[in-house]
Amino acid sequence: MGTGDATPLADFLSKALALVRPLPPVDIDMTQSTGSVLAENAVNPGPLPAFDYAAIDGYACSADDIAGASPERGVGLKVLGDLAASSWRPVRLVAGTCFSVAAGAALPVGADIVVPLAWTDEGMATVDVRQVPRRGHGVRRMGSERAAGEILAHEGRRVTPQLVGLLAAAGIADVVVRPTPRVVVIATGDELVDTGRPSQPGQLIDVNSHLVTAAASEAGAHAYRVGICDDEPDALRSVLDDQILRADLVITTGGTGTGPGDMVRRTFSRDGAVDFTPIAVYLCETMGFGTIGPEEVPVVCLPGDPVAATIAFEVIARPLIQRLAGAEPVFRPSVRANLTEPVSSPSGLREFRPVRVAERRGGGYTVAPLGSSSYTLSGLAEATGLMTIGENATRVPAGSTVDVLLLDRNR
Repeated sequence: MGTGDATPLADFLSKALALVRPLPPVDIDMTQSTGSVLAENAVNPGPLPAFDYAAIDGYACSADDIAGASPERGVGLKVLGDLAASSWRPVRLVAGTCFSVAAGAALPVGADIVVPLAWTDEGMATVDVRQVPRRGHGVRRMGSERAAGEILAHEGRRVTPQLVGLLAAAGIADVVVRPTPRVVVIATGDELVDTGRPSQPGQLIDVNSHLVTAAASEAGAHAYRVGICDDEPDALRSVLDDQILRADLVITTGGTGTGPGDMVRRTFSRDGAVDFTPIAVYLCETMGFGTIGPEEVPVVCLPGDPVAATIAFEVIARPLIQRLAGAEPVFRPSVRANLTEPVSSPSGLREFRPVRVAERRGGGYTVAPLGSSSYTLSGLAEATGLMTIGENATRVPAGSTVDVLLLDRNR
């Protein structure tokens, strides 16, 4: 079958994404939500901060009372007491007085400044102020960060530890998120052996199940590596029957070709559950997508070559994981970069070539091909991006501007 008969990647991916819906939202403890995607806006229940407080240790006073203070001529204030962060009784200043305050303590009524300890003589009963900060120094006003009812984070945002801190400060205990997708990874092939033993003729070390499981985890999934499945239809069906109960997405590797030993394709084609439409992507022309089981769990069938499986994962499986998680956009970040040397590309196929991306001093990016190691595991381990070359480009000159997916940036 010629490349002209292959389905463009955009068409194949659009069809696959249309069949996958974000997972139903769940309400979970805010501290367990890191990495998940918000399914609804997180709204501030009250002003943040909730009250005026001291941001630093020092003396809370009125700026008018210390106007004109200098190192040569300090201004004395009477210290009415000490306020800790745990102090809760409201207190009020009178002219010529102050309170010694710890960071986090509620401000006395009438205070509009906190003088740092280093700018005073650190007195206990009275204090001599020798330098005047700006009005409002050392003070955090109620609602100065976020107003009550303000949206702290919008639906679709991925929860980070920093966002967890903001939610905690706002008093939010639970958030509504999309669950982390559960991804099951199965490598197929009678020739496969597990890691920890040397390879020999007739045996290949199972790279794919480890590689794809790691890639799914990095994409934000709970990834479960089943391991190796023999090239037997009954064995594959048995593994699938067991795993689809715990999976939101199943990924298989190997067996997608048209040869007599390509069991994955023969098994799924017989069931009519998975479509193995030829795709116009270099090294990844044989991939499958469909749904299996009564719950219609999506399944992606990747090629057996580890580099091809990696590229296929990036352009097909990773976007599906993001869709299940409710994340947008579903693709990795990309940049426009200048190509440092010419490259050739097969006609009629979109190519995602592993490359090194460098940020130029002064702005912009350059991209360097990896030469003969581009499509090896060694080259893939060194790559920081995937350079996209269109179906109609057979040669790309040095200096050309190309699109590059950044492998070293998750989202």
